[in-house]
Amino acid sequence: MIEIRRAATFGCLTDAGVTLRCHFAFRTCADAGRVHWGRLRVVNVATMEAGATFALGAEENTEILTWTGARALHFTGPGFAPATLPPGSVQALGTGDGVNGLAWRAGAQGGGFVQFWFLPDDEGGNPEAEVREACPAQEDGGFRILASGFPEDDPEEEADIIDGAPLTIRASSRLLDATLRAGEGAAYATVPGRALYLLVVSGQVAVDGQVLGAGDAAAISACTSLEVTAREVAYVMLADVGV
Repeated sequence: MIEIRRAATFGCLTDAGVTLRCHFAFRTCADAGRVHWGRLRVVNVATMEAGATFALGAEENTEILTWTGARALHFTGPGFAPATLPPGSVQALGTGDGVNGLAWRAGAQGGGFVQFWFLPDDEGGNPEAEVREACPAQEDGGFRILASGFPEDDPEEEADIIDGAPLTIRASSRLLDATLRAGEGAAYATVPGRALYLLVVSGQVAVDGQVLGAGDAAAISACTSLEVTAREVAYVMLADVGV
């Protein structure tokens, strides 16, 4: 089953120069029908004014993946070294037993991000953070794994990983992306008992005969395959989670 969710139906929060489009219930955006999608708890798309900061209070037992978009963000948090997240990079942050005061700040030209929050397989553990800088898209325009909790996707243990290998998370989930030229397609196959969530970050695509524009999403269940075709140049992100 594929349920198309239009951008205009998502909640919107604006505070201190940060505007969030919330795909699921988040803070004061309460939506009893959209609390989560399987083990996917949050999808937030943020637009930030110059110097604006998105801050979190106490969070625990959550894997937070942040894609920075076209401009760098500056990250701070207790127990973590301050870091600059380059444009197009992905940060994987596991909150473990708990952390308070995580913050992402935009630079002088503003910025934005997309965040996916996954529920981990096991609770607890020390908070951890890792960043993977932008790497080339797949030559065939297909889906690329950005982060994964599956052993078969785990990069080899090396001092420096420079080949764009996926970030490791503590959840049996994947976050993928694809950059598509007009007319190109991308296919993804999973196994029974999974849920997929597709976000169109930019451009326009067709899924199951329906056209999705920037900000639209598709919630997919009871399907083991997905095909996406670009109607124009498009960038999409895909989450594969347990139910």
